[in-house]
Amino acid sequence: MNRLSQVRRIAGVGTRFLIVGGVSTLIEVGVFNLLVYVFGWDLVVAKIAASLVALVNAYIGNREWAFRHRDRRGRMSELFWFLLTNLVCTGLGAALVWAGVEALRGVLGHEPGAFGVNIVNLFSIGIIVLVRFAMYHWVVFRVATKPEADQPAS
Repeated sequence: MNRLSQVRRIAGVGTRFLIVGGVSTLIEVGVFNLLVYVFGWDLVVAKIAASLVALVNAYIGNREWAFRHRDRRGRMSELFWFLLTNLVCTGLGAALVWAGVEALRGVLGHEPGAFGVNIVNLFSIGIIVLVRFAMYHWVVFRVATKPEADQPAS
């Protein structure tokens, strides 16, 4: 496969991944704001819960649309790697929100408010998108390995 074909294929997968991610992000931001500003949840707990809610949409959209052409090596194995990837990404996202809000609090000298918290949250989502795409592309929904050609008997 030539370089241009590879770039086109990754661009197609990446575009579908970003659309699924965009919908999941809307779900995550909506649930996050609902939990924090309507129900009064802690920021980190709300971030984790909102990420988990969006995770359901992300799995279905990525498995059935963005990476539909990829190897289906077994649902349990795929789910294991998907959940592990997202556990790591959720933890990293929560840590980024916590660190970002603390940094903003230090700069401002007071609580950052909803706008500042959401800017930090969106920044964390941007970083996590890059990590998730790499993991989905090379680990979770990987390309089937080609069987090796039969070796001639020596």
